[in-house]
Amino acid sequence: MKRFARETPIGLKRRARKTARLLAETHPDAHCELDFSTPLELAVATILSAQTTDVRVNQVTPRLFLKYRSAADYAAADRAEMEEILRPTGFFRAKTDSLLKLGALLEEKHGGVLPDKLDELVALPGIGRKTANVVLGNAFGVPGITVDTHFRRLTNRFGWVHEDDPVKIEFLVADLIEKRDWTMLSHRVIFHGRRVCHSRKPACGACTLAAVCPSYGTGPTEAAPAAKLLKGPRARDLAVAAGVDPELVPASAALAAEEP
Repeated sequence: MKRFARETPIGLKRRARKTARLLAETHPDAHCELDFSTPLELAVATILSAQTTDVRVNQVTPRLFLKYRSAADYAAADRAEMEEILRPTGFFRAKTDSLLKLGALLEEKHGGVLPDKLDELVALPGIGRKTANVVLGNAFGVPGITVDTHFRRLTNRFGWVHEDDPVKIEFLVADLIEKRDWTMLSHRVIFHGRRVCHSRKPACGACTLAAVCPSYGTGPTEAAPAAKLLKGPRARDLAVAAGVDPELVPASAALAAEEP
């Protein structure tokens, strides 16, 4: 029988909150990995992060933010110049189109200022619920759940949800976790997805969530092969937290490319 198959709704909520606490202990460094200094910059960076890595976006945005400092700058931008800057992020024509339209609509309807309300944000070009929740949580301090590919995959693996629809996942998880924790939970789940619980082969045998995860065994459960799958600058710390010899983690793990 699958682990937690007979779990009650209250049992699920308790396990979800225990998992959230373990994630907080496992990833004390969790944070928004997009570089920004204003709400507009975060909105732009999040739009650019589609189908690419945060690392790539952070390589592009310094030049972009230096040239375009306001909504008016984006509205008046030369399309060819912006496309050239955004080219490394992929889908640069569509992203340029979104930023030009975003700047224009902010100027037209919001006095050039990015709004801090969900319904107003999602009405803007290039901004869906995911981007809106990133901006609300990290630029405005309004709790929000960010359902990206990692969050969707892990919440299904955790057995918190059995859904692919991001909006349904958002509301189901919101019912399990206290509102004050939504923003940081999002970061911690995403950190875990990039560093431990990979899409193809999760590091089950080097995971701090093994005891509370119904999908334990999806990846290797032996310490040695699992430790080799850990990624990120704290890979050896992650091994220690899971009770695994950090010497099993290859030195290259700190530099390993993470999934977008």
